[in-house]
Amino acid sequence: MNTKSTIFSIVCMSTLALFIYHPSTAAAESIPFPLNKDNSYKLDGDHFLPSSLDTITWGHLPNRNSEPVMEITSGETLTVDTVSHEGILDDQGRNPIEYFGEHGVSEDEILEEAKTIADSDIDHDFDNHGPHVVTGPVAIEGAEPGDVLKVEILSLTPRVPYGVISNRHYKGALPEEFPENDGPEEGASADNPELYNNVSLFTPIEYIDGQWFGQILGEDVQFPIDPFMGMMGVATDTEDDVHSVPPTHTGGNIDINDLTEGSTLYLPIEVAGGLFYTGDPHFAQGDGEVALTALEASLRTTFRLTVLKNGDESIPGNASEFTHPFGETDDFWIPIGLDEDLNEAMKDATRRSINFLEDELGMDRAKAYAYLSAATDYEVSQVVDQTKGIHGMIRKADFENKLASLDSSQSEDSEGGALPDTATNTTIWLLFGSGLLLVGIAFYYFTIRRKASMK
Repeated sequence: MNTKSTIFSIVCMSTLALFIYHPSTAAAESIPFPLNKDNSYKLDGDHFLPSSLDTITWGHLPNRNSEPVMEITSGETLTVDTVSHEGILDDQGRNPIEYFGEHGVSEDEILEEAKTIADSDIDHDFDNHGPHVVTGPVAIEGAEPGDVLKVEILSLTPRVPYGVISNRHYKGALPEEFPENDGPEEGASADNPELYNNVSLFTPIEYIDGQWFGQILGEDVQFPIDPFMGMMGVATDTEDDVHSVPPTHTGGNIDINDLTEGSTLYLPIEVAGGLFYTGDPHFAQGDGEVALTALEASLRTTFRLTVLKNGDESIPGNASEFTHPFGETDDFWIPIGLDEDLNEAMKDATRRSINFLEDELGMDRAKAYAYLSAATDYEVSQVVDQTKGIHGMIRKADFENKLASLDSSQSEDSEGGALPDTATNTTIWLLFGSGLLLVGIAFYYFTIRRKASMK
């Protein structure tokens, strides 16, 4: 085989190898379910936080009087084993062994924390408390009121291969219509869960062609999962009990399905240490979350928690007056609107979008409003958590030129003026380099031909 043929073969084989080993054609992902605390799979953080009786609350969120269960340094990573509330609530018998067992799940496939929490004497009022198992809070060293907590979601891994989708009476987008039965009966309790007449749909997941899918049993329907944490927040500066259901200005149950692996959430810090918490893990959720719940299921999640001091330039929008959650992905900025009235939540999200474009990019407010109308989608985060959510998806790619211009201006300011024009020098160097390349190619072929003639 001659030299040119060898080079061509190497290029072809390399390209083929890249195709063969592309993740989309990789062998089925092997997760050693269930991911209990003694299972080190995806246990990647600098710190590990299980959902034990010492590290959780059930149905309410931290406030300024809450004691942290752990303290970490800003910038460190934290792996949290979160627990879904579905399968342990009163209308499911508050007994995950029996509930999941009825759906063919063996006891050793059920999370130990779920069993422990359900069997505990934690005071949880099914009718009046929130349903969520809330893990934390975690103090971050140096966090002070007025700072911002940057929460980077590094990984999200299913802890079990199943979840639950629930619809309960007087809740959801159609509270007077579903479930389609006569409603709760007298005597409904954890001992008589069937009398609630609520609907909970056991939903296993299956790995098919490189992707996990949720399975609607008995209907031959499946949908891809895209895990995210429904609840991420910091403590609110109050002494009152904070219900876990409605999202607030410090985060909480925001249920934004775009905050998946690789995304970032910014939260305004109101108390010393920040007191970060998380919960309400989801395998998948449609915009609106109309039935009441998403595909609720436990996740092992790794975060990086970083304190941004008041005024830090990396804080989105007005860095000195950051008072509301804000999301970000590689491709989008995500301003968040919240209100009990969905129309007001839409207005809130729109105002926050305009303010962000003005503060972050120096955009004229009227032009920002026009741009948002033409190019930005506003999605219904959820309509089922008392306080409703709308979030905008501002596409970063639309601002590439503006960002480059801003970077150039900042560079000129920091360097004391415009950079010298080096276009002529660049052209000369390109021509010089091209000449050297041609000389090298000619020398190579001269050497090959000389060797051939000597044989």
